[in-house]
Amino acid sequence: AQILSKGELQVSDKERHTQLEQMFRDIATIVADKCVNPETKRPYTVILIERAMKDIHYSVKPNKSTKQQALEVIRQLKETMQIERAHMRLKFILPAKEGKKLKEKLKPLIKVIENEEFHEQLEMVCLIDPGCFREIDELIRSETKGKGSLEVLSLKDVEEGDEKLE
Repeated sequence: AQILSKGELQVSDKERHTQLEQMFRDIATIVADKCVNPETKRPYTVILIERAMKDIHYSVKPNKSTKQQALEVIRQLKETMQIERAHMRLKFILPAKEGKKLKEKLKPLIKVIENEEFHEQLEMVCLIDPGCFREIDELIRSETKGKGSLEVLSLKDVEEGDEKLE
């Protein structure tokens, strides 16, 4: 009986280790996917993020979701390397009447306004931090009573022509 229980323990230890390694890799993948080097605007490879996570001795918490942990990792990595969440590129089309007033409310949530046209309506293309998306979406919906529209043009503002090599 003793051999059996010890043997079983080793298997579950090994299984747990494999599971944690998989989570570690998943977290690194999420981080690599959501972030860029703010100086070059280029994505980091998963391997580089894994190495950085090992450097800061990040330990996986098996009871927390990989997404939650990825955000935690991004916060911690910011202290040791150039890393930022990639911006989302959005296009708003707002009715003229609410457009100006709404723009003032949206301003603090917008990183960069790339393009702005005002004819019968206000059209704007801008970059935002993905963390602000829900707030912006709700603002536009409530302020324009559903008349305004919001379109996600790209999830990441990554320099074009940069193929990500692993």
